[in-house]
Amino acid sequence: MRHLRWTLLLACSAAFSLASHAEAKALGTRAAPMARAGKAKPKAPAKRVVNAKSKKALGELMSTYKFGMSKDEVIVVLSKQLDAKYAEKLESTTDVYAQDQLRREKKKELTRLSSSWVTFDGKRTGWDVSLVEEEFAHDTGEAMLVQWENQDGKNQRRFFFFADGQLYKMFISLDTSVWPEETRNFAAFRQSMESRYGAGDVEDGKITWRAGEFEVRAVDKLRTYSALCLVIYNPAVTSGLEAKRKDKAAPPKKTSPIINAVIDDGNSQPDIKSNADTVEAVKNAK
Repeated sequence: MRHLRWTLLLACSAAFSLASHAEAKALGTRAAPMARAGKAKPKAPAKRVVNAKSKKALGELMSTYKFGMSKDEVIVVLSKQLDAKYAEKLESTTDVYAQDQLRREKKKELTRLSSSWVTFDGKRTGWDVSLVEEEFAHDTGEAMLVQWENQDGKNQRRFFFFADGQLYKMFISLDTSVWPEETRNFAAFRQSMESRYGAGDVEDGKITWRAGEFEVRAVDKLRTYSALCLVIYNPAVTSGLEAKRKDKAAPPKKTSPIINAVIDDGNSQPDIKSNADTVEAVKNAK
């Protein structure tokens, strides 16, 4: 009887062990796909498009300019603005000397405007390291015109960017000197811009508003140039230029195998034998 009891206990134990093993195996099989699924990259959030009210407000940044204008057409618009500006000043005085002085100032502004034209044809310019250094590339048919907007107490600059002779982007450097000290930061800037234009997509110190045929970008350049800027551009032209810039970009410079070995993942070793001259030169350097 006792022998029969032990036999039954051993049989039950074996059955339980087999069942547990089978269940664990099944769970492991089911868990594997779940673990793999967990590695899937999250989808990027959809890019928002502004409503009609925000689009109208953003469009006012274009002023009287239109995408597709030539350099000469932009200068004509700017000249009319100067005519209106100085006509008011001339009417405010009867002093002949003062009037002559104003006319000379107007002529000087027009000359400065025309002479600001620059084509980015491969030759280094003063703008290659500047506030707008990220807004253009060389040898892609790009050019620029600069206007100082210093009327009505403002002191800001508007940069006109052209692709193949046609206006496609304006970059406005805002005059932050007139702002209270506590508002000269990106957080306050964002609050001010979004209260005016609605919510935008925020990433890496930039706010982007998409309005279909044009887009506006607010840029934080406080650390590098103590500036806050607005950029309004034609996204269709911009995307085409980005492709051009990639084609024209210089290939990355090759580094020696020794340097590569220092920065690699440790799975490769420098070919010291084939670089014996380099190693000897480093050893003998004084």
